[in-house]
Amino acid sequence: MGFSLTGTHVIYFIAAIIIAGAVSGVFVAVIQNVTVSFSEKGERVQDQLDIEFKIISDPDNIPSSGSDYLFYLKNIGAIEIPTSNQTFNTFIDGELIVIANYNFSATTVLPESTVTLYISQSDISPGDHKLRLIGPQAIEDDFTFTI
Repeated sequence: MGFSLTGTHVIYFIAAIIIAGAVSGVFVAVIQNVTVSFSEKGERVQDQLDIEFKIISDPDNIPSSGSDYLFYLKNIGAIEIPTSNQTFNTFIDGELIVIANYNFSATTVLPESTVTLYISQSDISPGDHKLRLIGPQAIEDDFTFTI
């Protein structure tokens, strides 16, 4: 004779279970990827919140040493900041300073500590200027001063 009604229902039931399993597997994979992405983004945001610095020099009295002007950078964030020409970009009046023309007195600065930034006097003429320092995680600080 043929398949009974019960046999047909069993085949449909098994097919529905297989399809539901495949769909739920796709949902689990997508949700897992979204969770990992949110976690990574959260870590980057946490780093941005933990890294903070401020240029604390006297804007009307910039000291010099040898052929460099001295600027003081204070870590007001919660974590140690690496200080090098590779982790910081320095701009004077919107012009990028060549990495050979500035350096730091230490390779890192601890929270609540200060480090000295040395900038070659050849990059700064007398007058009013704006120093922009861009550090890790694109955290930046602007400082207006007069030489």
